[in-house]
Amino acid sequence: MKLTLLGTGNALVTECYNTCFVIEDNEQYFMVDGGGGSGLLHQLKHAGFNWRDMRHIFVTHKHVDHLMGIIWMVRLFCQFMKQGEYKGDAYIYSHKEVIDLIRDMAAKLLGQKETRFIDDRLHLVEVQDGETREIIGHDITFFDIHSTKAAQYGFCMDMGNGKKLTCCGDEPYDDCEEKYAKNSDWLLHEAFCLDSQKDIFHPYEKHHSTVKDACQLASLLNVKNLLLYHTEDRNLLERKLLYQEEGSQYYKGNLFIPDDLESLEF
Repeated sequence: MKLTLLGTGNALVTECYNTCFVIEDNEQYFMVDGGGGSGLLHQLKHAGFNWRDMRHIFVTHKHVDHLMGIIWMVRLFCQFMKQGEYKGDAYIYSHKEVIDLIRDMAAKLLGQKETRFIDDRLHLVEVQDGETREIIGHDITFFDIHSTKAAQYGFCMDMGNGKKLTCCGDEPYDDCEEKYAKNSDWLLHEAFCLDSQKDIFHPYEKHHSTVKDACQLASLLNVKNLLLYHTEDRNLLERKLLYQEEGSQYYKGNLFIPDDLESLEF
């Protein structure tokens, strides 16, 4: 299995792309979120992916920096289906609020010749809290993170061989996620900024974490590998080093701070 970060930044970054990623296994792909726009297509291309292969997409929540790239995928799916240049079906998974929003936006932004493929070959799949579906050969359980802003879901993937990967979305871990996150082999968690710079970036006002917060959490949850994303972009050239230096004080597992387009193999 391989995970490729298409983007690693928070909503307002300009030096990198918004956080979204692709999990690949046996030439099957599970894409999570789409960033803020058509830049998604650039990121997919430069990561070596063909957008046509992104047949299973999960959208965590409705915020612009996660949703708008998905609208471009909807357009491409429908347009190329209409032209007879896209074979087979595609699936977009999310909770009701996001599914309803995608459906409404597609109806208003695309023509009927395109939108006729929605619910025919482009399936908008509403998932429930605690629901498990088999996607790209793995059981994936979706869960409500109990966001205080907009409804948001994370997921826990059965990686096989008793291992699991848990994605907490882009907000701090909540106790309701314990049964998914605890003892994870991989935990994907946001880290808005360094704890030493919280007076500059004000993560708590935006309901986000610092590197210190995320690393203390991972230690408490007995996580083997921690991946941090959804960060500020003030100093990308030094981000890995600075985040590693702070994080290693609070977490002794394997800590990853990837750049855009970087891949990790499991």
